[in-house]
Amino acid sequence: MENEFEKSRVLLVEDEESLGSGLEFNLNEEGYEVTWVKDGKSAIDIIREQEFDLIILDIMLPYIDGFEVAKQIRTKDARIPILMLTARVRAEDRIHGLESGADDYLTKPFHLKELLLRVEGMLRRKAWYFSQKQSLGEVSFGSNRVDFDTLLCTTRGGKFSLTIQEALLLKYLIENKGRIVTRQEILENVWKMNPDIETRTIDNFIVRLRKYFEKDPHKPVIIKSVRGAGYIFKEPVIKDQG
Repeated sequence: MENEFEKSRVLLVEDEESLGSGLEFNLNEEGYEVTWVKDGKSAIDIIREQEFDLIILDIMLPYIDGFEVAKQIRTKDARIPILMLTARVRAEDRIHGLESGADDYLTKPFHLKELLLRVEGMLRRKAWYFSQKQSLGEVSFGSNRVDFDTLLCTTRGGKFSLTIQEALLLKYLIENKGRIVTRQEILENVWKMNPDIETRTIDNFIVRLRKYFEKDPHKPVIIKSVRGAGYIFKEPVIKDQG
């Protein structure tokens, strides 16, 4: 089957020789153009010089770990999808990775097919987001302003850019404001992922959005949880006519 994202440029950051060489080979076989580096410093250097469509990033790296690499990538580009690889199984480590700017993560060991599906899905979501003819444009809620065309946000905490995953989730919540949205619905309709997989990732992204937009993230009034059901966006939204 032909890969619709053939020739997409993938940066692979992995210091484990056998895993890195295997991933490089299989990604190339899928039609991607792969650049493989083996430490965090090399990753940061090459990101400053070249453009990529997606980054596969290990956490445990020589010189600079994957958490810091992800943070530095996000200062340059909020739009590029980051898939983080981790041998750590603690929830705190996964949350730390997402908070650093990763869009998704895989825990080692993983099946190659799952990684390839994640890569394709992340590239598809990125392409789909920026190909949409209908956009929310700029919206305001509370003291927050979000431009869904540029991903730029202005909040009481300052200015920053959303990642594609964050923007897709926030947009869906706003478009369905006042209605309970389930985790499975988000996975299936927003991120085009199998709704039967672990839903904890959704909760982690909700935490990220609350840190951005809530006055007190621990007592949210905009993005509220509905016990046993999902989430609901409560704040009135003003769409700028500009």
